[in-house]
Amino acid sequence: MDDVINTIICGDCIAGMNSLPEGSVDLAFADPPFNIGYEYDVYQDRQEHSQYLAWSRDWIAAVHRVLKSDGAFWLAIGDEYAAELKLASQDIGFHCRSWVIWYYTFGVNCKQKFSRSHAHLFHFVKDPQKFTFRADDLENRIPSARQLVYNDKRANSTGRLPDDTWIIRPADVVGELIDDEGMWSPDDLAPPSDNAQTWTLRPQDLDSCFKPNEDTWYFPRVAGTFKERAGFHGCQMPEQLLGRIVRLCSNEGELLLDPFSGSATTLAVAKKLGRKYVGFDISDEYIKHGTVRLESVRVGDQLDGSAEPLVSAPKTSSNSKSRRKSTTAPVRGPCCDREDLSAVERRFTEVQMELTLRSIKEAFRLSHEGFSADFVVANPDLNALFASTCERLGIVGGIQSWNKLLFRLRKSGKLTDIETLRKFSVSWADCDDYLFASEIALEILLEKGTAKSLDDILCQPDLAYEFDTIASRFAPGYKPVEYRWAALKLRKQAKLARTRAGVLKSLKLERFGRRVSVDELDELDLPNERGVYLVSGGKSKNLYAGETLNLRTRLSQQFAEPQLEEWHLLSKKVKVQAFRLTSSASEMLAMQSCLITEYHPKLNFRELRSAV
Repeated sequence: MDDVINTIICGDCIAGMNSLPEGSVDLAFADPPFNIGYEYDVYQDRQEHSQYLAWSRDWIAAVHRVLKSDGAFWLAIGDEYAAELKLASQDIGFHCRSWVIWYYTFGVNCKQKFSRSHAHLFHFVKDPQKFTFRADDLENRIPSARQLVYNDKRANSTGRLPDDTWIIRPADVVGELIDDEGMWSPDDLAPPSDNAQTWTLRPQDLDSCFKPNEDTWYFPRVAGTFKERAGFHGCQMPEQLLGRIVRLCSNEGELLLDPFSGSATTLAVAKKLGRKYVGFDISDEYIKHGTVRLESVRVGDQLDGSAEPLVSAPKTSSNSKSRRKSTTAPVRGPCCDREDLSAVERRFTEVQMELTLRSIKEAFRLSHEGFSADFVVANPDLNALFASTCERLGIVGGIQSWNKLLFRLRKSGKLTDIETLRKFSVSWADCDDYLFASEIALEILLEKGTAKSLDDILCQPDLAYEFDTIASRFAPGYKPVEYRWAALKLRKQAKLARTRAGVLKSLKLERFGRRVSVDELDELDLPNERGVYLVSGGKSKNLYAGETLNLRTRLSQQFAEPQLEEWHLLSKKVKVQAFRLTSSASEMLAMQSCLITEYHPKLNFRELRSAV
């Protein structure tokens, strides 16, 4: 199933849906051909009546099979077949929750009949007792008239659900808008004059159009001159209309299905709202353009078109008494002041961050291969897989921000429900031969100011590569993940080492021999035991204080060719002095911290230096 997630599949939707696992989809939205002769790319929209109904039954049955028991199915259809498809859907097993009229004042004038300005939206569920309908979420509620108009103290502070009158101006010409001759062109239609207003609080606000008891929705079609129009498909739903459906009838991370992808508006809305999606279309050209459109969309992006007023956006006007009483006062409509608009922008930014973090978690789940988040960032191959998954999911940003957000989730405990099945473990003994090189590379980059922390280094592939390169010059022959993991181990233990060092600093180290030039080191003269050592340059300039399980092995390797050349680049005269340790091996890092605190060598990790 994962291989079809977030894709548009070319082919017949009935066969395609029947190939999906039964009960795998949370929400389906279908805007099928209306069978009125509209010119599609490869589909002939003029079938015989019974043939069209039989075909409709087949694809609706496929939707029913693939939908979860608590899922929802929304069907957009014109007058010609609204009644027939409603009955057919109910015969198949769906239960109708609402019959909504989508109203738009932007139709084609007809001479011999009333001009059409509406389409039908049916809300079906499989189980009338158990279905997703997020009525209490603030993002799905708007301010009531008592709140917005009358300032009534009795008003429900959480606002209300929208009426079943949806008033959103046109997004594009829908198929059933035809004149008496059955001919029209989207280019012949001009946008309405009120194109900034895509919502209305109450039907009675449009005095010339509605009465309070009408069940008509007004959303704008996307006309040919509208910015929202995708430009390659004549029948395009407005994003704000679809957004209302997606937010109400699905949760973040759930799967949305569109059997007739077309302009990919449904899928784009799903992606923006943090849902997974799968679409079908028989047109290669539509899929090509739809895929390009989806690639330009990022999780959490605002929907096109002016949004409805949000109960969840805080009002910021300092002049308002309600601000002192409540931090969730509703935002006004199109005439809201600049501070209110800023509050809405902040709320949209918060929502985008929430959806982005959920998507980062999903990308980690899909790509971590059982390893921890730290290992995914530290391992170049897994990190590349994680980055490609983030890109496929359409997450805002790049590899650096994705890695940082993954670390943020890990540190806040938000990844604990994703089980770590494979553990990458490196003991102190395992990394003894190259731990010092990781420490030196880390401190060099921090000192240069190219990074502020180890996280900065690991999260940026170019900096991580530079870190690997520096470490390999001091201890060649190890894998990038080994250098990086050693640095992570060192950082993790740095605080503990500092606190222990505050106790151990009064202990006297047993000096082993005199300070000697690294050019004169004799391996046999070095102690074959654990200890710490101090590397210094000319004019008493201290370079590095290290610790090791075996002084003989470490020093003979650290100052062998060609590593010795690296040290001579730092100072022409490099000397080393070794000290035996009488304390336990677990205190070696603390004794190193003691040396660092006392002698201030330039190449040691700064977090090992005690402030005491």
